[in-house]
Amino acid sequence: MSPFARRATVADPWVSADDIAAHLGVTKDTVYTWIAERGLPAHKIGRLWKFQADEVDDWVRAGNAASPAQPS
Repeated sequence: MSPFARRATVADPWVSADDIAAHLGVTKDTVYTWIAERGLPAHKIGRLWKFQADEVDDWVRAGNAASPAQPS
């Protein structure tokens, strides 16, 4: 079962940057940019970034993934 197929139960598994990128339909480079520039919820474990899908989904729903307004 995919970690994205269910909501939080006892403990959601940690997923990789590749998994989150596929879940959101963006590139892995975009995921890393969002970590650095927009506060995408991520946790560094060793040299790897890991994510909790419910935290990322909440972050997206809050509008944090939206493109910033372009100046006129």
